[in-house]
Amino acid sequence: MSKEILNTNGEKLGEITLNENIFGVEPNLHVMHMALRRQLNNARQGSACAKTRAEVSGGGKKPWKQKGTGRARAGSLRSPLFAGGGVVFGPKPRSYAFNMPQKARKLALKSALSARQDQLIVVKDFSTITEPKTKLMVSALKSLNVSGKVLIVADTKAAENKFLELSARNIPSVKMILPSNLNVKDLLEADFVVMTEASVKDITERLSK
Repeated sequence: MSKEILNTNGEKLGEITLNENIFGVEPNLHVMHMALRRQLNNARQGSACAKTRAEVSGGGKKPWKQKGTGRARAGSLRSPLFAGGGVVFGPKPRSYAFNMPQKARKLALKSALSARQDQLIVVKDFSTITEPKTKLMVSALKSLNVSGKVLIVADTKAAENKFLELSARNIPSVKMILPSNLNVKDLLEADFVVMTEASVKDITERLSK
């Protein structure tokens, strides 16, 4: 399976052969769903906290005597029955994180890459963006014929992509990630995935191990 390699002006420079075992597998929906759920769960803070009746301040004195008032007996105004009282079975700080085997995580990435194969565009690099200007990035995206949410996978620290980050960060629909940070959520959310040739090779090498 091969893809055209373009420059940021939309001109064809050559072809790259994509590894069938990474970019051409049958997408496993169950594993992708698990990976997405894991990513979202691991991002949760889990810091919600409500005080129980033991933790709410006050309530040391019995509000009224046990018998003779006609009211229900009460030992503390901090009971869950009263306003300002404790919360029964309220949330407590916890971790929502769960783990997945490394093989399953790799399969989820391969499945997501294969599912986005038709929306994948491979560029040589972003060396044509010679200064940090948003309009140069907008022009490049237009030449590549991409729209909507665009995920750019590139090494922004490489010399040929020197001005990529500064040129793209003001475009709300564009998200940039390093090849090492590739994840299922970003791949599935994007309308188009733009990868540099170096990123394709990096991802292929990592997922082939």
